[in-house]
Amino acid sequence: MAKEKKRTEKEKLDERRKEVLSKGKKFKYPMQYAKHHLVLITVIVAAVGLIAAVIIGWTMLYKMQDTGDVIYRLTRILPVPVAEIDGEKVRYSDYLMIYRSSITPVERQGSAGSLADFDGMKDYYKREALTAAEDFALAEKFAREMGITVSEQEIDEAFDEHRRAGGVDRSRESFLKVLSDNFGMDEREYRRLLYLSLLKMKVAKEMDTEALEIAEKVEELLAEDGSFERVQEVLGDKIVLERTGQMVSRLNVDGGRAMKAAELSAGEISERFVSNNGDGYYFVKLVEKNDDDVSYVSIKIPFTELSKKIEQIRKEEGKIKEYIQSDGGNSNNGDDNGALASPEE
Repeated sequence: MAKEKKRTEKEKLDERRKEVLSKGKKFKYPMQYAKHHLVLITVIVAAVGLIAAVIIGWTMLYKMQDTGDVIYRLTRILPVPVAEIDGEKVRYSDYLMIYRSSITPVERQGSAGSLADFDGMKDYYKREALTAAEDFALAEKFAREMGITVSEQEIDEAFDEHRRAGGVDRSRESFLKVLSDNFGMDEREYRRLLYLSLLKMKVAKEMDTEALEIAEKVEELLAEDGSFERVQEVLGDKIVLERTGQMVSRLNVDGGRAMKAAELSAGEISERFVSNNGDGYYFVKLVEKNDDDVSYVSIKIPFTELSKKIEQIRKEEGKIKEYIQSDGGNSNNGDDNGALASPEE
């Protein structure tokens, strides 16, 4: 009887175990299904969110053409193009960097006049910035083909030269504050602009031997009597004679002429130097200066070979594809590739 009772207890225990396992299965499989369902929903929501973000971003970039801080930060992270020229992608971030540094002084000084004038000025600077960004992109392409590079040391040297512009040895923090207050630029942006400018300058200089010959002739003429007007009479349209006509900031965006003029005494003429934006050789004569501003006369010997190459590319159909509207709302897809003239010109 005892043996029979022990067997019966074992059977009861086995039955109980089977019962527990059977009930556990009811919870196990529904939980697996719930997990798969949750993962699927998460993936779908993430995909919808990503698509929505792409659509919103595309609309703000290419339809609304937003130039605000959020979009600018986005373009600095994502290498989205604003245009394509001769097969080279033009960075949206470069376009916005150039535009924002140009329009910021106008906005902060409130010198645009009426709202209509300000809107027209914004359109003008947008066109200028897009053209400049396209030219820089071409310079990058030519530099790769010619094996030309710009080192971090060269950028450091240019940065320090600008920091000490006009004989004022500003601290790094002070100079960055000037950049931020006047142009809305941080150090990373300014170093990018220096890189592009130095690269374009090297490409233009390497391409153009005729400009060097003209610059040497200018040096000979200036050594005789220092007359910029006589240089123009002798060389004609081979050089460009320009005057500020008024006082401008020592940090004026003019290829480095204002900074160079600030280092001179009234009536003194600088040595030949290559413009920061790489468009030619310059000679500068200081007219007047104070602690913040300068007035000067300059001779420019343009680098023509790079300009000719760029102009030829702009004339060829289909070489330029712009993904935003420019020239006051006319989309430029290669049919109208001319850049607007700068205020100095």
